[in-house]
Amino acid sequence: MLITTMNDIPGHEVAEVYGEVMGLTVRSRNIGSQIGAGLKSILGGELKGMTKALVDSRHEVIDRMTAEAEAKGADAIIAMRFDTSEMGQNWTEICAYGTAVRLRKA
Repeated sequence: MLITTMNDIPGHEVAEVYGEVMGLTVRSRNIGSQIGAGLKSILGGELKGMTKALVDSRHEVIDRMTAEAEAKGADAIIAMRFDTSEMGQNWTEICAYGTAVRLRKA
């Protein structure tokens, strides 16, 4: 599965469009990470535990988006984007979305 943030792919043309696909997860922060984040905000520095959680979440939503595209018969996802938003004080929503397509060499 080719995934790109571009709207087109050099050397290829879109043969078929299957529509929007997405992967979504909602994560909660545990009390330990909140305490650590509070201390880091005073002292400064990277919140490594939270960074790892977000990276893992992005991989998870890409996998879910890819599975949806494959189920539709796509071999690529174009115009892929991430969206992250806070839901309340302790929840974070992470979404990957794009357009599922079938490509052919130009």
